[in-house]
Amino acid sequence: MTLAATTAAEHGFLSPTGVEIAFLLVGIATLGAAVITVTTRQLVHAALWLVVALGGIAVEYLLLTAEFIAWVQVLIYLGSVVVLLLFGLMLTKAPIGRSPDADSDNRWVALGVALAAAAALVWVVVDAFRTTWIDLDGPVQGSTRVSGEILFQHWVLPFEALSVLLLAALVGAIVLSRKSKSGKEQR
Repeated sequence: MTLAATTAAEHGFLSPTGVEIAFLLVGIATLGAAVITVTTRQLVHAALWLVVALGGIAVEYLLLTAEFIAWVQVLIYLGSVVVLLLFGLMLTKAPIGRSPDADSDNRWVALGVALAAAAALVWVVVDAFRTTWIDLDGPVQGSTRVSGEILFQHWVLPFEALSVLLLAALVGAIVLSRKSKSGKEQR
């Protein structure tokens, strides 16, 4: 065996490092929280399990040494989107307990659509990055500098479109939650 083959055998798939084991365990916990998020019948519990799932994704980014992306995940999704979701639940006076109105008895159709979408997503990602290798000797891919360069060179228009979309959603939530002076909800 050559030295390269020996090194690959020592650090291959069958001998994972501690970071790889932690990545796998956090991934399993995140997947479990995501499944509970979409299967629970209590809306507030679903929002709280969403916090766990999004927090798990942030930990995964930290394990991949993408600290900037991890903190963006925490600030944007945990700090903004989930809080907005919880405020929306509170403003619309969503039921605290089980909600029969939230269940349309289409679980098998939804499961089929979810599995088809997941299979398509996995196929597209694997096909797109089949021959892509990450250069570990260059600048760290998740660093602030590299992420900023990629964001402002290639993704400025989608980034701005997303910010306008989130602003429109926030304004729409405020308009829907307001009541007229006569006490009836506005339409």
